[in-house]
Amino acid sequence: MRRLRSHKVGVERGSSVLFSDFEEGGVMWTGNGPREHRHTVVFSEAFSSPPVVQVGISMWDMDQKTNLRADISADSVGPKGFEIVFRTWGDTRVARIRADWLAIGEVSDEDDWEVV
Repeated sequence: MRRLRSHKVGVERGSSVLFSDFEEGGVMWTGNGPREHRHTVVFSEAFSSPPVVQVGISMWDMDQKTNLRADISADSVGPKGFEIVFRTWGDTRVARIRADWLAIGEVSDEDDWEVV
């Protein structure tokens, strides 16, 4: 369990359309086999250390004629941001995906100071 000091907890959330491949005939819509898309998220203000990040699919548009396969995660989480990683494979055809995310972590406080 990660314990956070209550007066120094920051929470940020967001929503991002990761891609819309059906409009341009992109690989997620026309491809076959392993496919991956990465989307960089930059926080509005840096956390003091890497926060805990939760990512979920909030909208999906997939072809109903193929198997539905999807994996979504947060990668390279740092104090300033992270990457949303969406993967699919096989014959799955993904037209578009929107992901929502939530970051919770420690932030600096104006009363912080260091003794040197």
